[in-house]
Amino acid sequence: MSAPRDRRPRDPRRPGAAGRSGAGPSKRPQREPRRPDGGTRARSSARSEGRSVRGGRGGERGSARRRPGPPPTPPLLRRTFRRGEPRSRIKFGGVLIVVIMLLFAGRLVQIQGLEAEQYAEAASQTRLQTIDIPTLRGEITDAEGNPFALSVEVRNVFVDPEEVEEDERDQLIDELVTRFGLDEAEVAEKVDARPSRYQVVATKVLPRDWEGLRDLGLSGVGAEVAYDRVYPEETGAADLVGFVGSEGHGLEGLEGYLDSTLAGESGRRQVEVGIDGTQIPMAGGLVSEPVPGQDVRLTLDQDIQWYAAQTLANRVEELDAVAGSVVVERVGTGEILAMADFPTYSQADIDSTGPEQWSNGAVAETFEPGSTNKVITVGAALEEGLTEPETVYTVPYSLQYYDQTFRNSSNNGTQRLTVNGIMAQSSNVGTIKIADQVGAGVLHSYIEDFGIGQPTGLNLPGEEAGVLTAPEDWWGTQLPSVSIGHGLTVNAAQMASVYSTVANGGVRVAPTVVAGTVDTNGEFTPAEEPERRRVLSEETAEQLALMLEAVTGDEGTAPQARIDGYRVAGKTGTANRINPETGTYEDGGYTASFSGFAPADDPEIVVQVVLHNPQGTYYGGEAAGPVFNDIMSFALKSLKVPPTDTDPPAIRLSEEDAG
Repeated sequence: MSAPRDRRPRDPRRPGAAGRSGAGPSKRPQREPRRPDGGTRARSSARSEGRSVRGGRGGERGSARRRPGPPPTPPLLRRTFRRGEPRSRIKFGGVLIVVIMLLFAGRLVQIQGLEAEQYAEAASQTRLQTIDIPTLRGEITDAEGNPFALSVEVRNVFVDPEEVEEDERDQLIDELVTRFGLDEAEVAEKVDARPSRYQVVATKVLPRDWEGLRDLGLSGVGAEVAYDRVYPEETGAADLVGFVGSEGHGLEGLEGYLDSTLAGESGRRQVEVGIDGTQIPMAGGLVSEPVPGQDVRLTLDQDIQWYAAQTLANRVEELDAVAGSVVVERVGTGEILAMADFPTYSQADIDSTGPEQWSNGAVAETFEPGSTNKVITVGAALEEGLTEPETVYTVPYSLQYYDQTFRNSSNNGTQRLTVNGIMAQSSNVGTIKIADQVGAGVLHSYIEDFGIGQPTGLNLPGEEAGVLTAPEDWWGTQLPSVSIGHGLTVNAAQMASVYSTVANGGVRVAPTVVAGTVDTNGEFTPAEEPERRRVLSEETAEQLALMLEAVTGDEGTAPQARIDGYRVAGKTGTANRINPETGTYEDGGYTASFSGFAPADDPEIVVQVVLHNPQGTYYGGEAAGPVFNDIMSFALKSLKVPPTDTDPPAIRLSEEDAG
């Protein structure tokens, strides 16, 4: 049974007044935080309520149990800072400053003391540049030292706008424009191009022209030494010699092939470069002296080269041919005396031409040799002992060989011709009969020995070795076709070498166009000796020479090639051309050629003429024979070859001839 509840009102000021009855002693109430005005809301409320209770006298019992007030506001937390000892902070800061100063001092000692030279060098390199000093490119000359290409000293004229005096500006512009043919507006722009210190206004100025301007003493103008490549006009050797590019390096022909020999080595100089890019020459800045290039001496004869080029060009234009080539070779040495090509170009006007004109057709253009190849077929038969010069063959007009019919160029019916007569009349059928005796393998080996189907040894840019199929790949009609100069291709230099071999007593000497080099002291170093190889015996070569001499006789195919006072040996060639659009002979035209040497009894010179697709007349004797005659006549006179003092022996051409 619970204790009776005390229902008397309690004084709120008494302890436990706010607690439950019978709950025991209550905890002491929390002290409320003070208000800004120093009092508390709870105390004020309690005091007013106390006055009300005391004054109520029981009349207010119903309100003795009042509603509780809002919860008390938690006290504000205050963070207390204690001011530290300042001496420790000052000491720490001082130590830190000392450490930093020591680091800077150490780095300064490293840069200015221990590694001063390395850093100074690195700093200087940032403002230094190494530039090339131009060198003199070697000359290309003929055998006598006459130039085909040479370099001349010129000046590149420049202005320093910062140094041009204002009262001399107009005069300087006028002098530059007048003397060097320049545009006035462009010159004025360069003269006024401040803050620039270097403006090139004219290049390739001759020294005497620069000296005329220099002597005026105008401020702000100077010149640098340079070299310009010059090609004498109308040498006729452009396709062989080639040209250099804007940077001074060879791009075509011998200029390109022999560039490392001709170019030499540029010198090197260090200059300081200002902020605006101005180059400031340094005293003692020379790194290396320029080394001039070596001169290259060719085997060419400049006069013969010029004449061959002119004669060829005239004939190509006269016959409206597509192109043409001429090779003149000295017998016994393989030296090329002339190598002309058409169409050609002027080395002074490269921009208006292209690769078609730059190509050296004498080695780059291949063609079927036609009847000029018969000398190899007959030579192989004679050398192998399969026939003799006066052996008689029955030669009909045409011959069926498998599925193809071969014919002679003229229908003279069936003839009884000797080997001499077969060669003199250029009989296709007679040559095929001889080739049957020789056989594919043997004929192929002789063709190779004569240098066909392989590089000539000239090592000229763009050379094409031609096509010579291996004998095991020859089909039914390949043997007769090759024997008369079809089914294989050659270049003009290769065929010139074939006839030079016959003229040289059967010994092939690899052709050469470079005689040697000349250093800056004028010392000549000859080129390596050309390769020599015996292809035919001397007897066989002499027999062929007589047959070839008969070709230029009254009963031969090329009387146009005869030269008064000299015995001449040679062979005509007429071959079909492949039509590049169809890959067949149809509408491809013809190649007319003539190969020969003189004097026939003591050969000195070989001339090879090729005309590609001449119009009107295309037979080798008629089209190319006159060109051979003109060039050979000029070469014999130029080299002072004495006239022949013997008459050609009579040789038997047919069975009816007495011999």
